[in-house]
Amino acid sequence: MSGLFENWLHKLVQALQQRESYANIIVVDWMSLAHQLYPDAVNHTKLVGIETAVLIDWLQEKGNMSLKNVHLIGYSLGAHVAGFAGNYVSGTLGRITGLDPAGPMFEDVEAHKRLSPDDAEFVDVLHTYTREALGVSIGIKMPIGHIDIYPNGGDYQPGCGLSDVLGALAYGNIGDAVKCEHERSVHLFVDSLINKDKESFAFQCTDSNRFKKGICLSCRKNRCNAIGYNAKKSTSKRNSKMYLKTRAHMPYKGKYM
Repeated sequence: MSGLFENWLHKLVQALQQRESYANIIVVDWMSLAHQLYPDAVNHTKLVGIETAVLIDWLQEKGNMSLKNVHLIGYSLGAHVAGFAGNYVSGTLGRITGLDPAGPMFEDVEAHKRLSPDDAEFVDVLHTYTREALGVSIGIKMPIGHIDIYPNGGDYQPGCGLSDVLGALAYGNIGDAVKCEHERSVHLFVDSLINKDKESFAFQCTDSNRFKKGICLSCRKNRCNAIGYNAKKSTSKRNSKMYLKTRAHMPYKGKYM
């Protein structure tokens, strides 16, 4: 589920197929609804989520599919589509992964209007572009999952070279640097699928500044977790904000992993 920058889609599907050869992978195509004015695309996320839930319910009924085995992966606006699908499906999905969920018109809204921990048994989120421009950020800043991972603080991604963010709200005119930051969430997830021997770990911390000072580099009491596909649900009922450093290129495993 996406809506933007589908040139990476075949890489994600191929990586999933290699990792889970017996899995059925379904791509939700809602490009005609996503490639509209941003407010209109936002309004369409609920509709697409409901239609996705209808498909999942049909698969439950006709294919005897177990919801615990369903893993929805959504990028940008698609992350909220996945949230709506989880909210409207008959039962509880096993997992939703949000890849830098869109921020504008979703930041600080009620849980039922965006991706939230209520939408699946396990909701994990990668935040890679939370830098503000004109008071908002392309990727959502607030924690919206059971675990929320902020690579490199969530506002800077090595190798992207972002300097000018003016005009970033006009999704159709995002420059390559902005795209790089936002899309890094997808590539980190793909990296977690294909580079199992170079697994990246994030560490629980109250904020990015404390992590950068090296205060939170402990795995005691489940304070660290693998990122991407390998992430595991914590036994804690509280949301966990987690941080890590990455390299500029795949494999992204950095110094503190």
